[in-house]
Amino acid sequence: MKLFRFGALGSEKPGLILEEGRKVDVSAFGEDYTDEFFANDGLNRLAAWVKTQGADLPEVSDDERLGAVVKKPGKIICIGLNFKDHAEESGMEAPKEPVVFFKATSSLVGPNDNLVIPRGSEKTDWEVELAVVIGKKASYVSKEEALDYVAGYCLHNDYSERAYQLEMGGQWVKGKSCDTFAPLGPFIATKDEIEDVNNLKMWLKVNGEIKQNGTTANLIFDVPTVVSYLSEFMTLEPGDVISTGTPAGVGLGFDPPQYLKPGDVVELGIDNLGSSSQTCIEWSK
Repeated sequence: MKLFRFGALGSEKPGLILEEGRKVDVSAFGEDYTDEFFANDGLNRLAAWVKTQGADLPEVSDDERLGAVVKKPGKIICIGLNFKDHAEESGMEAPKEPVVFFKATSSLVGPNDNLVIPRGSEKTDWEVELAVVIGKKASYVSKEEALDYVAGYCLHNDYSERAYQLEMGGQWVKGKSCDTFAPLGPFIATKDEIEDVNNLKMWLKVNGEIKQNGTTANLIFDVPTVVSYLSEFMTLEPGDVISTGTPAGVGLGFDPPQYLKPGDVVELGIDNLGSSSQTCIEWSK
């Protein structure tokens, strides 16, 4: 299944892309895509419900705004420097264990919403990433069983303000958590939709120029390893989002560095997970 959310900011409804490609409103099912939905076998219950209701479900126009694909996840956990080429361009050694940081959930927006450059920012950067949505509570799970705890996958742009992240001391979370810094979607693809999550092409363009061109095959720590590793240190809850890292080609890695400014358009995508686009705008009250 491919799950999406649509509608005005704060009033989104759940939708589903059917096998034939038709986008339908499934709000009559009575549940949004929340932690409770995933925890209570929502995917299987929704699939069974759609089998009986699918023909009568209202279609969703392509003109509708798309919302973040998970409503209010408990955690957004990110893995840093998870591609060797990205670590090299950042001037850092490839990690021997996953580098873990958090992104504030208040940074979450729809996949095509505007990117608001923070007040006074001169170093806002882009990062195309594969995100994992947790489907059931995971604690101390092995690498071999890790994917049993995954609901699906989606596209994420892990925007970063590099001065906040790297020049102001403390943890990276300051540079990762500005409003609109986590566009998520356009949809969640359940595991059965993705033949090999560790072999997906990923790309990103700025103003039509390709900046990132990579593949999840080059992850230092693959998805099962990341899920298992994180479960050693915290309980992963249904609806939690894990962003798995970005390949080379971020603005920081160019000589001289390239950063975003108002009017820039960022487009990105991952095989079988769709694409998204954000227009950069200046912060205002």
